Amino acid sequence: MGIFDFLSKQFVDVIDWVDEPGTLAIRYPMEDREIQNGAQLTVRSGQTALFYNEGQLADAFLPGLYTLETGNLPVLTSLLNWDKGFASPFKADIYYYSQKEQTGLKWGTTQPITVRDKEFGPLRVRAFGSYSFRIESVPTFAVKMMGSLDRLTLGDLEPQLRGAIATAIASALGTGEIAFLDLAANQAALSEQLKAAVEPAFAGWGLSCTSFFIESLSLPEEVQAHLDKASSMRVVGDLDRFVRFQSAQAIETAAGQSGGVAGAGAGMAAGVAIGQSMASGIGAAPAAPAAAPGEDAYAQIEKLHKLQTIGAITQEEFDAKKAELLSRIR
Repeated sequence: MGIFDFLSKQFVDVIDWVDEPGTLAIRYPMEDREIQNGAQLTVRSGQTALFYNEGQLADAFLPGLYTLETGNLPVLTSLLNWDKGFASPFKADIYYYSQKEQTGLKWGTTQPITVRDKEFGPLRVRAFGSYSFRIESVPTFAVKMMGSLDRLTLGDLEPQLRGAIATAIASALGTGEIAFLDLAANQAALSEQLKAAVEPAFAGWGLSCTSFFIESLSLPEEVQAHLDKASSMRVVGDLDRFVRFQSAQAIETAAGQSGGVAGAGAGMAAGVAIGQSMASGIGAAPAAPAAAPGEDAYAQIEKLHKLQTIGAITQEEFDAKKAELLSRIR
């Protein structure tokens, strides 16, 4: 027998594990070595140690220092018939579990969630935030998540947790019971609501969701643009005022492009033309305003041309109005 064979067969008399960042559970590495009768077992604060015999859960140890003997290994003693004589050394699989809170974890919706909003109808909502959890029920976690693995890390578990969060959020927000504007305005209450929705999935794996926060709740850019437009309409009150509002914007644009007094005149004509165009688009048919006494037809054509240049009217509309004005002076 060589020296390495001797070392691989030596008895284990000190069992201890120091938590490693991001590690949730480990199978204590003994490399087929056996545990000495009277070995010292250390379970640190925030840890739980489980002993298994041939895949069957035997004894559990909470934080403390233990001398392993028949008195504190009752299940293993029964399984191995130690009541008829303690066997030393003995074999057992030992698993350590960290029950410390895992904090600062991020979650987010990879795709927008479609919700039926009371005020705006169907909306696609994105949400992002943070959460934390801890192992609450070690036996449940051992069966559902750890199994026979040698090590389970936070990185192994996070995709599954984020999937459960996304499902819970879709279910909670999809009911449409709370309007989007109310959701965005009261994120603290929504965070508590979503934490309650997430908790059952976590509990099924032996976990507890210790905190859950929404840090951002938003709509896709194109949806937000439509809402901004609708907000502008609500601000001006009714469609007639909205037309005037749009006309005023056109006046400012035309004046800036043309400059001086001529630009101001073109802007005023732009406002009139845009107002008439929008009114006709919703079924109204207002009569064209009569030309002011003595107004020159050529000046009107020039103004119309400026409107056509800035896109306020189409080429067809310009040609038709130009023909009408020219017919008046023949």
